[in-house]
Order: sequence, then C-alpha cells, then structure tokens
Amino acid sequence: MPRRSATNKQIADILREIGLIDEAEGVPFKPQAYEVAADQVAALGEDLSDLYKACGATCIDAIPGIGKSIAEKIEELVTTGRLKSYEALKKKYPFDMLALTGIQNVGPKTALALYRALKVKTVRDLERVARAGKVRRVPGFGRKSEDGILKGIGFLREHEGRFRLHDLLPFAEGIVAKLRAVPGVTHCEAAGSLRRMKETVGDVDLVMTATDPKRALDAFVSLPEVSQALERGENRAAVRYRYGVNGDLLVLKPEEWATALLHFTGSRDHNVVLRERAIKRGMKLSEYGLFKGKKRVVTKTEQDVYEALGMDWMPPEIRENRGEIEAALAHKVPALVGYGDLKGDLQVQTGWSDGDASIEAMAGEAKRRGLSYLAVTDHTQALAMANGLDEKRLLKQGKEIDALNKKLREFRVLKSSECDVRRDGSLDLDDAALKTLDLVCVSVHSSFTLSEKEQTERIIRAFKHPLTNVFFHPTGRIVNAREAYAVDFPRLLRAAREYGVALEVNGSERLDLKDAHVREAVEAGVKLVIDSDAHKAEHFDNLRYGISQARRGWATRADVLNTKPVGAFLKALKGLKK
Repeated sequence: MPRRSATNKQIADILREIGLIDEAEGVPFKPQAYEVAADQVAALGEDLSDLYKACGATCIDAIPGIGKSIAEKIEELVTTGRLKSYEALKKKYPFDMLALTGIQNVGPKTALALYRALKVKTVRDLERVARAGKVRRVPGFGRKSEDGILKGIGFLREHEGRFRLHDLLPFAEGIVAKLRAVPGVTHCEAAGSLRRMKETVGDVDLVMTATDPKRALDAFVSLPEVSQALERGENRAAVRYRYGVNGDLLVLKPEEWATALLHFTGSRDHNVVLRERAIKRGMKLSEYGLFKGKKRVVTKTEQDVYEALGMDWMPPEIRENRGEIEAALAHKVPALVGYGDLKGDLQVQTGWSDGDASIEAMAGEAKRRGLSYLAVTDHTQALAMANGLDEKRLLKQGKEIDALNKKLREFRVLKSSECDVRRDGSLDLDDAALKTLDLVCVSVHSSFTLSEKEQTERIIRAFKHPLTNVFFHPTGRIVNAREAYAVDFPRLLRAAREYGVALEVNGSERLDLKDAHVREAVEAGVKLVIDSDAHKAEHFDNLRYGISQARRGWATRADVLNTKPVGAFLKALKGLKK
C-alpha cells in the first residue's frame, strides 16, 4: 500500500531539522539553504502534493529559493511520504533537534552537546537532567546556562498549544475563501482569537450561515486542510486540521448571524459585560439572538446589536474588556490606525546584509503594495553573521540609493541603518557615517541577560545620542520563541519622549511591541512606527500584523508616524528632537 504524501508542515519541519543538524556539524552554507527552503514550503498556499499532481517536479523546481538537491528531497517526500537520507540522519542523531532548539538559549550545537553528554533526546529529558543539576557539570555549561535552559522550558510550556497568528491567519483565510464558494453559503468568517488578531491562537473556529447546512458541512470536512472529522452534528462539525490544530464550524440561521459572530469573536470577558448590559435594558443576549421577552430584536449586523445595547460598535481587536465598553457607552471609541493607512515601511533589509533581494527589488515590491517610501535598514558590523555593514560599505550603499532615487517615480528610498546598540549603549557606527542617513534606527541584538537596570540604562544611553530617531523591536521578544529581556518599560517610555525617539511596532513574528506596551506608549504620548522587518518581498505581508498589534494597543493614525507622506514623516521625526 503506497504511503500518504507528507504534508507541507511535515516537509518544512524535516527540511528545517536537516538544516539544524548541518549547523550543529559545522557544515557551511547548507543550513541557511534548508532554512530558506523550509520557510518557502511553510508559506505555500497550496499543498505540495496537489502541485506535484498538477505539474510534477517542474512545480517544485519553480519554488523560489529551492535548489536542485533540496527539490529532489521534497519530491521524494511528496511521492513516498519519507526521505531515506533524513531517516539515516536520524539514526545518527536520534534526538528531537527541532523541539530542543525551540527552547530559548538552546541552539543546534548546544542540543548536540547535551545529547552526546547526557543522552538528551526530548524536551522532557532536558528538563529532567537540568532539574537534577546535571547540565552544569557538562564542559562549557554552568549553573547560569542550566537556569537559562529551565527558564526557556518554562516559557515553552506557558505557550504550549498556542500557534502564532502569522501561521494560522493565512491558513484560516484560505479555508474561509473555499467555504464562501460553496453554493448556498451566505456568510463565513473566522472568529475567536483570529478575528481579534491576538498574537497567538489556540484553534481555528468558523461561523457561517447557509441555506443548506448539510452541504456546507460536507464541503468543510472534505477540505484537503482537514485531516480528521472529530464530531459531526446537524449544524456543527469539529475537526483536526492537517496543520495540527483543532477547529469547529458552526452553521447558523441568517437571523442568528450578527449575534453569533459577536459571541464567537469574544473575548469571553467582553461578552459577559454585553450580556449584563442586555439584562439591564430588559433584554437577553446569546449567540442565537437578542430578545426582548420572546420577541427577537432584529439585528442584521454587529453594529445593530451594539446600537440596541446603547453603545458604539467596537473593532474586534480591542474587545478584551479593557476599557472599550466604557468608551463605547461614552461614544469615545478611538478611530484606530487602519490597515491601509501606512505610507512607508521603515525596516527593510536587503542583500547588502541578510536580506534576499536588492534595494531596487524591495522598493519595487513596496511600491506595488501601495507604499510611497521605505527605509533601507541593513544590519551593522557588530552582526558579522548577518554580513553587517561598516562605515565604508554604508557610504557605498548610500551612493546606490542616491542613484536609484533618480530613477524612481513617486517613490523614495530613505537611507538608514539598523545600527546595533553595543553593550555599553554606544552605537555601532561613527557619527560621520550616521550623519549621512535620512534617519537613524537602532536595536539590541546581544547581551539579553543584563539586569533590568543595566539593560534600561544601556538603551537610554542609545536614546541620548542626538542622531537616534527610532528604536526597533524594543523588548527583544519573539512570539512563542523568546521572551522579552528585562527592561524598565515605563522608564524607557519617559526617555523616548524626553529624547525624541519613536518606538517600533515590529510586524514580524516578533510582534514587538506587544499590545499592552503599545497602549502604554500611546497613553504616554510616545510616537510609534509600524514596520515589516522585511528580509524578502513576501515579508511586506508583516505590515498587516504590525497594524493589528498597534490596533490592539489602541493606536490611532496620529500615533503612528509612518502614516504620513515621506516629507511630513521626516519633518515629524525631526520635530520629536525639539
């Protein structure tokens, strides 16, 4: 009996693990190639098995960033469900490299060293030997390393079962698009944490109205994204998706749509307050409708429901019972920054450092997406692994940007840099080089374990530099992968305002600032920028997530500097320094 084809996720995980093992062995170049290939496979909107059925190996060869050798491995996984070379590799290294390196402070070389010294194969094994005090006895490790590993495992456990928004939102939107095309379906939306754009999501729950519920449910459980139907009723199905996440589809009557969408969007705390509000007004609110006695109050939209309760509609991103109810009752819900409001992107890496494309290619893609400017912010020399720029290369890059701007129409490339903040708070480039830039952006990429006081003072010293304009990914976090470094955030806000530094809302998988910090910044009057942290053309998609994070923090268009045209943006940035 032929094996089932490996899923995109399985293929991406295998490629990623091969790359990690190569990195642990010190193999040059290959690890990055496998990482790029894994990212490309994970980002595909169509199953590789379906692509292969359509046009064979040609379709695999056509995927950007995948060379001949890796393409052959993907073909083997698609056609046989296994990869002999990977199986041989796992016999040599019979431990879960992918899971172990998912722990903060555990890289591939560390995972290999722990396997060789202590036979650590799983996260549970590592936790056991660390708690027994055995890790500190391994040469090259110590008590601090052991404590850091236990802390990383704790962080991993805390986020277990939660998926990143970046991973699940495109997946869910693909399913919704397919279901909307089913005859008889009149409405279909993803609800819950997905609709509220929370940074992590537990499941993919969908709500729908349809004239033929059975047909809609049949179509749902038959989707290629569904691996198993767990439960099925007249108007509901629970499934496990091939992505490894569970989800439900609830099919409703048309008159139930508005209240059901509101209910299943949540949050729970928000809904509790709404139900209490309904009771005070002599009504009853549930997912099935809003009733006054036995009579249904006609509500075709969520706006109708909120209006019947005497309040304004609230964007899903802020429905967390954190002041939005009071604002809606007072008709003071803020006009949040919109998904089409950004004029420019201020963090873009290119082939000059660790990006995948030329400046011109990234500018072209940004313009295609409706932006009118971007800032080139390649890394600086402290990040040698990212091919960071020294002063000489930065000046050479500036000349390329000047020449490109003469060619471009209705678009401007700004000269900038993601200048590293050294451990002592000084900047990684000299002032002469920094003065050639349109704006100076700084960031922290090292010494994450400094005390809160040391880290805060380090960053404030960077803020005090008269040329510093923007602070990138201000707390160093990566969602589900790395917790923030210790920093006195209120003190950081005061310094940002005093020294005229804008804080970034990074739309990549960092989502840094987090939503609570965005709101603190807004309340403190600190200006923000929203960026993609793009290293390749498709990373401009991250702007959407940066905007949603800013919206969750109640940021308005006026709070975000890069909603302004380029001239007004540069003037506003300069104005912060006064």
